[in-house]
Amino acid sequence: MTSARPGRQHAEADAEAAARAGAGNTKARYRRILRFASYHLAVTWFYELFLPRIGLHKIAERTRTRRMKKFARKFHVLAVDLGGLMIKVGQFMSSRLDVLPPEITAELEGLQDEVPPVPFPAIRALAERELGVPLGQAFTWVDEVPVAAASLGQAHRAQLTPIAAADSGLTHVMLKVQRPGIDTIVDVDLKALRKVGGWLSHVRLVYDRVDMPALVEEFAATSLEEIDYLHEAANSERFAADFVGDDRVDVPAIVWERTTRRVLTLQDVTAIKINDREALRAAGIDPAEVAPVFAAVMFDQLFTNGFFHADPHPGNIFVTPVARSDSSAGAGSDASSAAGTTGGLGAAGLADAAEGTDAAAARGWKLTFIDFGMMGEVPSNTRSGLRKLLIAAASRDGKGLVDAIRDVGVLLPTADTNELERAMTQLFARFGGMGFAELREVDPREFRDFAEQFGDVVRSLPFQLPENFLLIIRAMSLVSGVCSSLDPAFNLWDSVEPYAQRLIRDERGNVVQDLGRKALDAATLAVRLPGRLDGLVTRFEQGTLSVESPRLERRVARIERTARRIVSAVLFGGLLVAGAIVRADDIVFGTVLMCVSVLPLMHALFGGRRSV
Repeated sequence: MTSARPGRQHAEADAEAAARAGAGNTKARYRRILRFASYHLAVTWFYELFLPRIGLHKIAERTRTRRMKKFARKFHVLAVDLGGLMIKVGQFMSSRLDVLPPEITAELEGLQDEVPPVPFPAIRALAERELGVPLGQAFTWVDEVPVAAASLGQAHRAQLTPIAAADSGLTHVMLKVQRPGIDTIVDVDLKALRKVGGWLSHVRLVYDRVDMPALVEEFAATSLEEIDYLHEAANSERFAADFVGDDRVDVPAIVWERTTRRVLTLQDVTAIKINDREALRAAGIDPAEVAPVFAAVMFDQLFTNGFFHADPHPGNIFVTPVARSDSSAGAGSDASSAAGTTGGLGAAGLADAAEGTDAAAARGWKLTFIDFGMMGEVPSNTRSGLRKLLIAAASRDGKGLVDAIRDVGVLLPTADTNELERAMTQLFARFGGMGFAELREVDPREFRDFAEQFGDVVRSLPFQLPENFLLIIRAMSLVSGVCSSLDPAFNLWDSVEPYAQRLIRDERGNVVQDLGRKALDAATLAVRLPGRLDGLVTRFEQGTLSVESPRLERRVARIERTARRIVSAVLFGGLLVAGAIVRADDIVFGTVLMCVSVLPLMHALFGGRRSV
């Protein structure tokens, strides 16, 4: 690539200005996002809350699928049109297979790759301003056609100059450049999302489960880190350090001399996308063997390292074939692949990496992670709870699973969990150990019966979504989807169980401490028990002992509210009919009766709501 020709500077400036203008007027963008959100929130309120209150819930059920598809299509159009964080929101929604219906997730799956690229002159202008030199001096060659265009930036293949190649040990690199004007777009989108989060924080169905403002702030912090390429580069080296010497994982090296906050230059490690089953088979790699290795690597990040890749979609993970005849060579890697793998960790790290590469050669492939802009951290206390949750799930231990959910912070400590424990035990007894293929063959009525049986129990418990769970849920949802695409018969339990058994072996080192803690708890209870029994007997003799049944009280209260609403509905009908009859002879009085009928109508519709 040569230096800028005379007159081209103006074209580049015009292209960058056009790209900035392409973000649209910030006020118009802000209003469009809020208008979209307010309209669909109003539609959801009308169908899901208002109609059921007046006995028309069947209309809501009959139209739900069509409404979901319509919403997903409109959001898809909005996200592609606006770009920015709207793409990220859509990507997150597409990964929530555990919560959102398939009508929404299927429509939004295309947002992983469907982003129009920025014209190269605008990319060139931004890169040259950031690096302080023309691209022709920084690189021997840059491909003007992007390899990938994402919502926040895009990547182009490039070749370092001989001097830079000698310094870094790399020749073929990937040049990642932010979209011009993305800072302004992110600010506007976050402002709109904060407003929508504020609206949702007043909806009881939402605020009982999640702190929406805190969730939006977590998303904001992650997004702001993602547009700082220096932060991404540091994440890459930290991730590489966690897996140094691990033959399963590879990480591209960073060219720090060609990296700024808005420009990132890294080793070109392009290989086979992890979900490209045909390419994997053509390379002699069985996709079914990749799935459990990928799941185990992600488990290590979440449950052991505590630092994990929060965006492991297929575009960010390659399967790199390793030549069996030369373990140091890898597809898409430079001659100094070991140095690239360790991210410059020194001689000891290089030696460990060499051993790992030999092991990778025996397997014939390794997993190469890229794009470390969206990373998550699991605090030690949360990681401990997750480990307990995994062990309980693998052991089909309903009570242990509920205890782990409480330890993680998803369930408040004050919750009465006896019914939930029974539900989890029955769930494990019927569906535990089934893979996705087996679950698809189960009669849907079984799931519906289970939901009806325990739906009230789950809804009545004070669940909440901890702030640091947004990225954990996203990562695991993507892992599940990728593994299922690699092997339709993939059973997550097959990966969970051996991993949980390893965790159990690791936990045995703390058995003595656990026994001591339990002995202390038992001794404390034994000391306090006589006094508590004496107090119980005294209350019984005085007639002040009371027994409460929260479920019975809730049902009685619900019946009372329903009765009052029925009376109001009858009164409304009577006043309305009377007013219509009287109005024929006395227009004023009849009109007054019809207007007054609105009061019992409002009570019938809204008077039955529980106080908050």
